[in-house]
Amino acid sequence: MVVVTGREPDSRRPDGAMSSSDAEDDFLEPATPTATQAGHALPLLPQEFPEVVPLNIGGAHFTTRLSTLRRYEDTMLAAMFSGRHYIPTDAEGRYFIDRDGTHFGDVLNFLRSGDLPPRERVRAVYKEAQYYAIGPLLEQLENMQPLKGEKVRQAFLGLMPYYKDHLERIVEIARLRAVQRKARFAKLKVCVFKEEMPITPYECPLLNSLRFERSDSDGQLFEHHCEVDVSFGPWEAVADVYDLLHCLVTDLSAQGLIVDHQCIGVCDKHLINHYYCKRPIYEFKITWWIFWELSEPCASGRSGDIIFLFWVACWKTRRMTFASHRAG
Repeated sequence: MVVVTGREPDSRRPDGAMSSSDAEDDFLEPATPTATQAGHALPLLPQEFPEVVPLNIGGAHFTTRLSTLRRYEDTMLAAMFSGRHYIPTDAEGRYFIDRDGTHFGDVLNFLRSGDLPPRERVRAVYKEAQYYAIGPLLEQLENMQPLKGEKVRQAFLGLMPYYKDHLERIVEIARLRAVQRKARFAKLKVCVFKEEMPITPYECPLLNSLRFERSDSDGQLFEHHCEVDVSFGPWEAVADVYDLLHCLVTDLSAQGLIVDHQCIGVCDKHLINHYYCKRPIYEFKITWWIFWELSEPCASGRSGDIIFLFWVACWKTRRMTFASHRAG
């Protein structure tokens, strides 16, 4: 299809047909609007950068060479400072990136000389490396602790595809119970078992040492649900029950919860003949707030006095209770 502009056809042939040159002139591609036409006061691309680049990363100021930012081609920083994209500047002429700059210095140190952050900053720098798409930095951080250990832990948790859902269920049950009872903590029962171990009350096998060889029809006789809130298991791995309990406490604590747990016995549900369920049952206590959080500065500035008066009141109550028992 030929697009004809509104100009007068001053170079037409007598028969009204167009020549090839006329067709090329009349087919005009739409021009890319400039920054001024689009209503933005942006400079025309490509943008040129100085050899020494001043940066403003979310309010934190840095200075580095342009070649440092372009060290790895397949990164966001190399693309941003390639000249193909417009980067705004602040009032002092520093190129502004709207990102928290707390750990950008660690990113620059890697681009400059390959330096890696200390262990306590590995996770935070890893997030920055993901944002700026710095593949070489990501690869090296993944081989450092704690990320390397986290990969092993996730491989274990991958044996239980329901792990995250059940973890969220623990939090939700604890929240609902705390709200219903108007309490600062809630308790719930969690069953954690590595393998099925229905045994008779007359047998005392070593933990995780007894395996039952039974057919599919016999296996159905042993299938049941323990009377608990959440269950985890069974799984086939070297990691044992205590490893999974550690994972649960770690992931719950990462959500800001205070977690205590203790074994309160076994299911002990009768299955068939002399067989009983011996899955261990754990009581989890989820605390939503603690008293010493009140020691944080408050508007009145008298949080210390509040804590002191609270403990004095508790002490007086205990003395009065003890005195009344003696008098009785």
